[in-house]
Amino acid sequence: MNKVTLQIDKKDNVFVALQDLAAGTIIMDDSKQIRLRHDIPAKHKFFIQDMTAGDKVIMYGVVVGLVNHDIGEGERMTVENTSHATDPFSIKETALDWQKPDMTRFTDRKFNGYHRSDGRVGTANYWLFIPTVFCENRNLDVIKSALNHALGYTVDDKYFYYAQSLVDAFEFGEDLLHVDFQPETNDKIKRVFNNIDGIKFLNHSGGCGGTRQDAATLSRLLAAYADHPNVAGITLLSLGCQHLQVGDLKADLYKRNPAFDKPFLVFEQQKALSEELMIQKAILQTFKALILVNRQSRQPASLDKLCIGVKCGASDGFSGISANPAVGYCADLLVGLGGKVLLAEFPELCGAEQQILDRMIDRSAAEKFVKLMTDYNDLAHQAGSGFHMNPSPGNIKDGLITDAIKSTGAAKKGGTSLVVDVLDYTEVVTKPGLSLVCTPGNDVEATTGQTASGATIILFTTGLGTPTGNPVCPTVKISSNTSLAKKMNDIIDLDTGSIISGEKTIEQVGEEILEHCIKVASGESIPKAVLLQQDDFIPWKRGVSL
Repeated sequence: MNKVTLQIDKKDNVFVALQDLAAGTIIMDDSKQIRLRHDIPAKHKFFIQDMTAGDKVIMYGVVVGLVNHDIGEGERMTVENTSHATDPFSIKETALDWQKPDMTRFTDRKFNGYHRSDGRVGTANYWLFIPTVFCENRNLDVIKSALNHALGYTVDDKYFYYAQSLVDAFEFGEDLLHVDFQPETNDKIKRVFNNIDGIKFLNHSGGCGGTRQDAATLSRLLAAYADHPNVAGITLLSLGCQHLQVGDLKADLYKRNPAFDKPFLVFEQQKALSEELMIQKAILQTFKALILVNRQSRQPASLDKLCIGVKCGASDGFSGISANPAVGYCADLLVGLGGKVLLAEFPELCGAEQQILDRMIDRSAAEKFVKLMTDYNDLAHQAGSGFHMNPSPGNIKDGLITDAIKSTGAAKKGGTSLVVDVLDYTEVVTKPGLSLVCTPGNDVEATTGQTASGATIILFTTGLGTPTGNPVCPTVKISSNTSLAKKMNDIIDLDTGSIISGEKTIEQVGEEILEHCIKVASGESIPKAVLLQQDDFIPWKRGVSL
């Protein structure tokens, strides 16, 4: 990798600045010299040849935009001079071949997970509270506060103690600015059940009041979480009169997994004598069940039992050349070992469709992918939007000028292996290898959907930083650049900035990521999103969400 610039593909007519470059800097391109006409901030791109209005912008070896007016060699790419564009895609008959990476380091490696009766293996062991309708959210909050404190699952209470210290300082007339943010406390949190990683709560805003289709989709989603290999048992709270009936959810659950045999406790408020008695009974029965499921402990499992979801959010101009390719190499390693990988975010595959289609082993799956992508984009256009409007202001500021640039870089998370299946929202993964999952690009909607399809670990890359996680799927945050990893080290687990600096290769970092996954899957390393209880859960209503 060049120390100051990078041409990702030999066909590209733009370079990426790996550090801030001043106007007038001379960049060597083979035997040609390019003089920069503008300051080029790190992560941004500049043209390496003169361009005429309407010319195609090539990056990652594919079309990612069109120039809006004549542009000179050495000019910076901006939203003013470049518009989103992609080449059309189609299903073609291609010779499928994939060269597996060197997996010697991971042959016969194992992780310690929770073995379920259906053969799947969880990377964590959670008890799950589910409401069939938003009316039960308040009851879930009451139970959450009670159980988390009693069972030792509360996070650091430093904010409570800080707020209490402010109250004390105010009452004694002291200066609030000199209050210690982390007052000393003798309180020690003791976990009652050592083999249960937490009690999780899926508060949501659905179940009634919307369309019946929304309730049906929510039912399949909640059933997927109940059936998740990281879940030991479920407590379900229902009001009684809502669209999403308990019977509907159970039907979806057993349709998904006819052999489902986890503890499943149901409490319906309109059948209870009082709210207080219902909550008391729910806590009592759940506590009894926790005693039983706590008897299960972690046992060795081969790496083919892992299912990793790959996701990016708050991306920057380095995401597609450091963090995402490194995660992609990790994904290739796992696929080669017989594991499962889930690539989601359909709006962020815009521009990479042909590359993905050329890797599909099944024509029916390719047709399903084309239909899902086309229908989704058409729906967005009907709402006056489109995939082309996907980049956020933060993305653009850090070098992702068009959606095609963002998407082709995002697709690198899926590595290079063949695509074995295409899953619609909430469909469960069954085939070893790389599968696509239809979700929005929205961070939480996407991770919510990946977990529903069976991801037991999520690798989440970011260039700008984002504090998100999932209630039941450990989420590992991976920084595309070292500056972010230092600035937001309280939420970042791994740093791939060494790829940008040239200290390490994509392959070396990819192996390090898989090593980290093994530790997370074994409970030896706890992701910061888990420690901070960033339990984000947003059901997708199948509307326009980019």
